[in-house]
Amino acid sequence: MAENAFYLPRGEGRFLPTAHTAGPWTPDAQHFGPPSSLLVRALEELPRAWEGELARVTVEILGPAPLTELSVRARVERPGRSLELLSAELASGERTVARASAWRVVGSDTSEAATTIEPDNWPPPEHCPLADWPADWHGGYLDAMEWRTVAGSVVEPGPAAVWARQRVPLVEGEEPTPLQRLFAVADSGNGVSNVLDAAGWWFINSELTVHLHRAPAGEWIGLDAVTTIGPRGVGAAESTLRDLGGPVASGAQALMVRTR
Repeated sequence: MAENAFYLPRGEGRFLPTAHTAGPWTPDAQHFGPPSSLLVRALEELPRAWEGELARVTVEILGPAPLTELSVRARVERPGRSLELLSAELASGERTVARASAWRVVGSDTSEAATTIEPDNWPPPEHCPLADWPADWHGGYLDAMEWRTVAGSVVEPGPAAVWARQRVPLVEGEEPTPLQRLFAVADSGNGVSNVLDAAGWWFINSELTVHLHRAPAGEWIGLDAVTTIGPRGVGAAESTLRDLGGPVASGAQALMVRTR
């Protein structure tokens, strides 16, 4: 592909998706990793009166994101001296594609009270084999990311764990922030840990919620995911998100499950 980013900036909050954003189900709609990351970019750019961290981000997916020009806008919904509620919206023309809400918390030194996370046996990415995806899934987004298998297999049903990093920037000419990198991966929990054959089933998420306990660092994001399917068309994909230093967040996706 000639384009070397998920999005080309068009000015005034407008972005043109490239083929790198195309999802695995159809080349005509985006995987929601890049749009989620674009919404987080808008949240991060909101003005602030104090230094703080995003503690929770929820992306409500209102419909397919086409590979046509999108507009993004964000605002502070509820300002405060220690907590702020932020929101962002992604639109295709007059149609709103997704909305995000986030809580921003004032920064403070809590190192004395921080919960100690014991070292685990996650191998570094360079010691993990390249991951395979089902042959009938489309490239685009999947090819624009480097995937390495830690546990399980994305081509076999059941829980799985992967490392992932972007091969291309989020926006042309910009270096993605670590948080943008995390959200480019976080929406892949249901795909990584799929338990159903995508040829016969839909298992589509209507939202993504990520709770952070520290900001991520670096290019590599780890995703350890498991999907649970209920008896009445509802499921959930739950994941632990990490960087090279260990876990940084938990993620969850509500799933609509039905036969095709």
